Amino acid sequence: MIPANSSSTGTDDSRIPFTKMTGSGNDFILIDNRTLQLDREQARELTRMACRRKLSVGADGLILIENDPEADFRWLFLNADGSEAEMCGNGSRCAARFVYLNGIVKKDRMTFRTLAGLIEAQILGERVKVRMTPPHGLETGFRVDSVDGAPPLHFINTGVPHVAWFVEDAEQLENIDVFNLGRTLRFHPRFQPAGTNVNFALVRGRHDLSIRTYERGVEAETLACGTGSIACALLAAARGLADSPVNVLTRSGETLIIHFENISQEGRIQFSGVYLEGGASVVYEAELWNETLRR
Repeated sequence: MIPANSSSTGTDDSRIPFTKMTGSGNDFILIDNRTLQLDREQARELTRMACRRKLSVGADGLILIENDPEADFRWLFLNADGSEAEMCGNGSRCAARFVYLNGIVKKDRMTFRTLAGLIEAQILGERVKVRMTPPHGLETGFRVDSVDGAPPLHFINTGVPHVAWFVEDAEQLENIDVFNLGRTLRFHPRFQPAGTNVNFALVRGRHDLSIRTYERGVEAETLACGTGSIACALLAAARGLADSPVNVLTRSGETLIIHFENISQEGRIQFSGVYLEGGASVVYEAELWNETLRR
């Protein structure tokens, strides 16, 4: 267990300082791990225990900030179940603001390394704008079996894989069974072995969408998903239904802004210059005691 050798009173030197942050309703535990006091397996165990709601801090994921020889820093991003994710849009904004507020990076423009590649970030007060890695794997209008009532679906990888299911109206978006439909598609054979995140989206105008997301690794609906918001904006644009910038209303009630450029070459749509902009708020700073990790 991490940390080890705590006393019965919990008053030992092994408490772990952390910051709780939220990006449009996605909440994260952030830890400065530049001295590598936590290795990968310890981090996975810590994440599974600390992200439990009501029994510990509770969060959608945990982010470790580490040194990188080329970028301003690198991160290890772990979903609540301890699995490592290639990228997280809302988490990237929180990570950038965390290192800025803590003086780890003193400039308001920075780059950091993820499994999806290098990410550029700009601090804008309490908001952060990040340039994402180029999306890939665009597919539109395909069917899947064993999912009752599913319309033609759409797919794109925006750092992590995303499927979009577009609905017809606000009532359908409100009443759709996000958990069961999302879980079915997340584990559908078509998207294995990696699985996929699943978004249910409504196009409200050429610059406005609403979405709900079932997130892989959290295995539930979350209040927001940055990469999912990007995916739905780009997929709506690929279908000729949206133009940059796109304001995406998340389940938390907060709006993310997606900027992008799209070009058509030989009948194929390609996207570049993809940015995600939104709030990254500090909730509190605290220390994690060992006793919460023993239950």
